[in-house]
Amino acid sequence: MYGQEEVAITPGMQRYIDRSDAYLKRRSAYIRDVVKKWRFDTIAVHGLYSMQDALEDYQGSIIEPCFMSPAQAFRDSDEMAAALAYLIPSWTYSRIANPTTYYYEWTLALLEGYGFDGKTSACSTSSGMAAIAAAVQPFLVHTKHHVHEPRNFVATSQCYGGTFQLFSVRLMEERDIECRWVHNPEDLDEWASKIDKNTRFLFGELPSNPGLSFFDIQAVADLAHSHDIPLICDSTVATPALLRPIEHGADIVVQSATKTLTSSGTGVCGAVIARNNLTTHIDNESLKRDFALYIKYLPNRDSGPNLHPMQALLTLNDMRTLRSKVDLLSTNTMKVAQFLDEHPGVEEVAYLGLPNHPHHELASKYMWLADAEFDERYGQPVNRYGHLLSFNVRGGPEQTRKFFDGLQRIWRATDLGRIKSVATIPAISTHQQQGADARKLAHIPPNLVRLCVGAEHPDDIIADLDQALNALTRKSVASLTGTGT
Repeated sequence: MYGQEEVAITPGMQRYIDRSDAYLKRRSAYIRDVVKKWRFDTIAVHGLYSMQDALEDYQGSIIEPCFMSPAQAFRDSDEMAAALAYLIPSWTYSRIANPTTYYYEWTLALLEGYGFDGKTSACSTSSGMAAIAAAVQPFLVHTKHHVHEPRNFVATSQCYGGTFQLFSVRLMEERDIECRWVHNPEDLDEWASKIDKNTRFLFGELPSNPGLSFFDIQAVADLAHSHDIPLICDSTVATPALLRPIEHGADIVVQSATKTLTSSGTGVCGAVIARNNLTTHIDNESLKRDFALYIKYLPNRDSGPNLHPMQALLTLNDMRTLRSKVDLLSTNTMKVAQFLDEHPGVEEVAYLGLPNHPHHELASKYMWLADAEFDERYGQPVNRYGHLLSFNVRGGPEQTRKFFDGLQRIWRATDLGRIKSVATIPAISTHQQQGADARKLAHIPPNLVRLCVGAEHPDDIIADLDQALNALTRKSVASLTGTGT
């Protein structure tokens, strides 16, 4: 199983296997008959941690316990042998798995799979970049031994700076694996033109950071599957509260859970979530059957990017109120975007919620607040567009930095998805190392500001933006009239 050596199963091992099979059947029935019938908020609050778990195993603890031990003890040699052969559920060693990270993974798999008829599973990682690396590497293996085998993949050029560096430097320059960039991801023909027999997967970030690019998930997923390759989506900005790509045909979702999922800002973490029986022409049945479990037990076991249990618990606690927080952040951001869209000191605003955004209609097809129709405040489906917007300051790079330095309430940091509002200038921060040509490719001019709106009252955020923008106007007038000091 999972590429392990075949092991001789002793009668003692078989007893553990039989007992584990019975446990897995009970858990599957619990998911099917109970958990899958819950609303989004209930899944976020409880996940798979039940009252029975608490009373039987954890002395009645209402909150999932944090297992800080790096290793699991075994009852005897038979249980150890069965566990290390991956024949029974275990955690063995916290570099591979841990009971606390399991609860985090199970909850996130259920949230990303909300509304999806099939099964999903998740593998926690130490960061969002670790999640992206863990998601793409298994598809880039050599399938022919002792032969130089050309390999490529197709990805949206409008993406997070770290993703761009991973793909363009670590994979293209250092390993000679070609990344074929899609410049206009809404153009399905451009995606199709990049695919050939050596293409291993399609990768897209939506909404993209910081440019708010978007694409038709179902159409791109269908295109990928017509070539027998998977679609991998980075859905960090939206979170499963607004967008669940697996429901629309994607095979794998990566989350930088550092961001909105851990909105309190208490750590760094990530996750890979995948549907079972995904599409790929890689000849590896374990990878196809349960991708997240496969990478947890084998590639990530060997490279060691998995998550610390304390961080798993911190993020799990943040996720319990995910839907209501994302709703609040989204409504706040819409008000801020409308203000900026009318301010004379701003050249252009990019926010998917604004009707003038070129991808507004497409985003409105996919981005819906989970369970709004069951919420007494709404009683019907409602679109929400997340906490991320970007805008171009009038006057060029120098004026942009003066505006940025004039912010008093909004934090200057390379962070997003926080309960506190945070801004950055991508050209000098998150996307600095890409270089000018690559930033142009990703539509990131030097006067672009990325703003992630938090849970403050939007009037206070607007007031801070207004004073910083108006200060530029006053300085400009003063310099023209000679009244400046």
